[in-house]
Amino acid sequence: MAERDYVLGTDAIEDERLGLQHRVWRPEVLTVWRQAGITAGSKVLDVGCGPGHATADLAQIVGSRGRVIAFERSARFLDQAHERCAEFPWVEFVERDLMDPGMGIAGFDFAWCRWVASFVPDPKKLVNNIAGALRQGGKVIFHDYLDYEGWTITPETSTHQKFVSAVVSNWVRSGGTPNVARVLPSLLIDAGFRIDSVKPLNYLIRPNEFMWQWPKTFIESHAPRLVEAGALTQNEVDKFMAEFYAMEKDEKTILFTPTVAEIVAVKSRA
Repeated sequence: MAERDYVLGTDAIEDERLGLQHRVWRPEVLTVWRQAGITAGSKVLDVGCGPGHATADLAQIVGSRGRVIAFERSARFLDQAHERCAEFPWVEFVERDLMDPGMGIAGFDFAWCRWVASFVPDPKKLVNNIAGALRQGGKVIFHDYLDYEGWTITPETSTHQKFVSAVVSNWVRSGGTPNVARVLPSLLIDAGFRIDSVKPLNYLIRPNEFMWQWPKTFIESHAPRLVEAGALTQNEVDKFMAEFYAMEKDEKTILFTPTVAEIVAVKSRA
């Protein structure tokens, strides 16, 4: 199957960025997995697994008595994920577009879906597909954006806001829904779920903190793609990058991250 690119890419640079992003967010991820009940022997779906960074963690948690099926449409990402999880024979990877009807499985205990619903053209179809793959009483866990435009920096700069706006516009043009977490609870209830918990995840960070690397690596990898897409000019990107690196050296700089919603829902009816 020909490689199907994403708005953020599927190359080695994006794999590296996603790996750092996973390490930054890993404490939050492990906490919600534990609170939801994922444990040894669990049967878990990794919905839109990318290059498999979270899949490897799930494999270690469920162990050989458990099962992980990871869905991904990018053949390039799947190659990386297979290599990353080669030591876990209880992990199965499926090359599949999440917009295809159904997922071809049923009866799973959990589904994990991070930063996927905001990129698919039909979040409702995604939710319905997940619902069909879970047993009654099974849980789905989402991490996705609630307020992407809330990504701000102080002292304020006009170039930062222009960059964020360009990201959002290009994202929408690609068919995504940047603030999809605003509608996910309603879609889940319509699909037969009961909302177990919802909470916002956002941070005020400074350049010397590890989480700073999350927005920094996104900016560095995605800015060239915005130029390629015609969302920003090279001069606009150069000016923004110069200001960003200058602010990185300023002890007064504080960045407010985009707000992510953590949603846990239980399948309460067929």
